[in-house]
Parts: sequence; C-alpha cells; structure tokens
Amino acid sequence: MKINLLQHPLATQLLTLLRDKESSPQIFRDAVKRLSVWLAIEATRDLKLKTSKISTPVSEWEGGVIGESLALIPILRAGLGMSDAIIDWLPFAQINHLGFYRDEKTLQPVPYYEKLNASPPQNCLVLDPMLATGGTAVAAVHAMKKWGVGNICFIGLLGAPEGAENLLKAHPDVTIFLADLDEQLNNKGYIVPGLGDAGDRQYNTF
Repeated sequence: MKINLLQHPLATQLLTLLRDKESSPQIFRDAVKRLSVWLAIEATRDLKLKTSKISTPVSEWEGGVIGESLALIPILRAGLGMSDAIIDWLPFAQINHLGFYRDEKTLQPVPYYEKLNASPPQNCLVLDPMLATGGTAVAAVHAMKKWGVGNICFIGLLGAPEGAENLLKAHPDVTIFLADLDEQLNNKGYIVPGLGDAGDRQYNTF
C-alpha cells in the first residue's frame, strides 16, 4: 500500500491536539514531535540490518545495526520540528534541507534553498507536516531523485486526497506515511478540516 495511515487511539488524541485552534504553540510542537517519531519508525521498518557481534554482561550475542544510509529532508520551515524530533531516534541519519514557499496566486511551490551532501544516501525521508496540493512534495521528491536517492518516503502529519493523488501520480514509487488523510482542499489550497498553517502554529508567527 502506497499510503500508510496511523490508525490508533493515541494518534487520534495527538491529532485532536494539533487540530484544536486553542492548543498553544508548545502543545502543538509536542504533538508534532510525538507523531513525527511514530511515523518515522513506521517508515523505517524495512531498513536492512547488518550483523553486529557484541558481548553482553553474561555472554556473546549476535545482533544487528542499521546497514543502510539514511537522510532526513525537512522542508523549510515547518519540517524542522519533525526532523528535530526524529534525529534523536535515528542518530545515524544525516539531515539535509530543502526550502520552498508557495505562490499564493498559483499555489505552486517556489524553491529558494537547497543544501544536500555531495553523496546521496540510499534512503531518505522527506518531512513536511502538510501534504495539501502535493506541489511541494512532488518538487522535493524530484530533487531527491536528481540527487540520486534510491528509496524515498514522504512523511506528513496530514494530507488531502488531492495532494496524495498528485504525489503518487508524479512519483508512483514513493511511499506516503501520514497520521491522517482529510476530506479535501478548500479554494485557497488548505486542507479541510486540517489544522491551519503548521509553521505558524509551531513557531507562533501569526
């Protein structure tokens, strides 16, 4: 399945906090972090392991460590809250950044920043809280493929059917991980019922 949703009571509770316009920036940021880690764990389920032989306090043991390279790709600026939380759980990952802003007239993404390592990783997680029209996600995945990444996942907190469809139409090999898929987009390109502007709500910049 190309679209994976968190279907769990705890996820619903966290989403309720995110959606609630009365939630403070601190509460909002905390919910973003918790959901982001959960989604990242799901998205990295198939990472390959390599054997690691260690000594426990009582015996020898053959375990495993991650055997593939991984990059987190937060989309500036809203994706930063996601990567800050995920890197604590995936300390071996690198973090690279892409910056886009949305033209409010055309609703198309406009790139303004790109910072990528010289060598691409085997896997990457593109991080953006909202998958609305899908324009930014499509552009970000295109940048990852141009960079040379083999396996790409998109992680978002909320998505609209239109955005998910556009992303999968442009990049059918990408897997999407969301906390929830909402009803639709409004005429301004915002997800309904959604949660508002994830960047403004994280950083209290209304």
